[in-house]
Amino acid sequence: MHPRARHAQTSIFTHMSLLAARHGAVNLGQGFPSNPPPAFLLDAARRAVGTVDQYTPPLGLPALREALGADLNVDPADVIVTSGATEGLLTLALSLLVPTRDGQPAELVVFEPVYDVYVPQAELAGARAVPVPLHLDPEEGWSLDLAAVRAAITPRTQALLVNTPHNPTGLVFSWAELTELVALAREHDLWLISDEVYDELYASERPTSLRELAPERTFTVGSAGKRLEVTGWRVGWILCPPGLGGGLSLAGGLANVRQVTSFCSPAPLQAAVAEALPLARSQGYYAALRADYAARRALLSSGLRSLGAQVHEPQGTYFLTAQHPTWTAEGLVESGAVAVIPGEAFYVTSPPPAGLLRFAFCKSRAELEQALERLARLSNF
Repeated sequence: MHPRARHAQTSIFTHMSLLAARHGAVNLGQGFPSNPPPAFLLDAARRAVGTVDQYTPPLGLPALREALGADLNVDPADVIVTSGATEGLLTLALSLLVPTRDGQPAELVVFEPVYDVYVPQAELAGARAVPVPLHLDPEEGWSLDLAAVRAAITPRTQALLVNTPHNPTGLVFSWAELTELVALAREHDLWLISDEVYDELYASERPTSLRELAPERTFTVGSAGKRLEVTGWRVGWILCPPGLGGGLSLAGGLANVRQVTSFCSPAPLQAAVAEALPLARSQGYYAALRADYAARRALLSSGLRSLGAQVHEPQGTYFLTAQHPTWTAEGLVESGAVAVIPGEAFYVTSPPPAGLLRFAFCKSRAELEQALERLARLSNF
């Protein structure tokens, strides 16, 4: 077996979901929504099945690329559809990270706590992920340490991977912070990989997209699963920098890589998302979803605080991080029948803050209330 197989370990999210099923737990670990997808999306899928059923081009169904171009204000020629954002991120790692002239691995700067696929995907591409810790202040919450980012860049660095809104912390990087990251990328001639799968799930002001600040070097990764509550459909996308001229196409190059992985995403689901994207915008679906999540976030936050947890309020995503002096993820699922993700799952080079846990609030109000009741019984035991 090739050594790279060591990097393909069971995901912590799969592990905790299996434990949740075994213990009959409320699953606040893996981030899949409890609500059904919007009716207009399901209606579109029913129309597509039996009509759009064969291979699409590796670049994606033309109708979906056109819909994404209109929704995200980009040229459809610079859009590639992927089998979820995870495949999009792997495609970028395989395509952008190349060994240096002296044969050393390329380096990819990521932010810690780090989403679990970033590091193994870099390793599968023959590169090395370099985590830069985010700062956690007990009162102010999470923040970016720009000096640490600058210190992490070496001659082997080839890209910065920026996730905003950030999983697991819910941090949204400010315009000023992103501007500084762009300046570093231009100074060192780095690619910017911007994981923006939670672009429509924010708490206050719309997050700035790196593509707005540095279109010439930014690859933006997105997901229908997060926007439309269909995480199992595996429809994602990459927005590429504009073509380089001379017949070269960055999107075309990426499509050549992914055609030997999944080749294309499920055709009828691509067609359904293409039809649904303009409806989601015109019908105010995203605004309603944000309001719903705000109520669920408040319910979970206040409940956790009443049980002695220190909650770090997220600015985006449907996750929050919290610390409790006596809770552990394994203990909660085994004794309290509530599944969460341990903080150490998101740390590679440094220890996590004490008692750090990630909670998903993309669950029904009834599930959140049941989880809080179980945690209260555990705390009073």
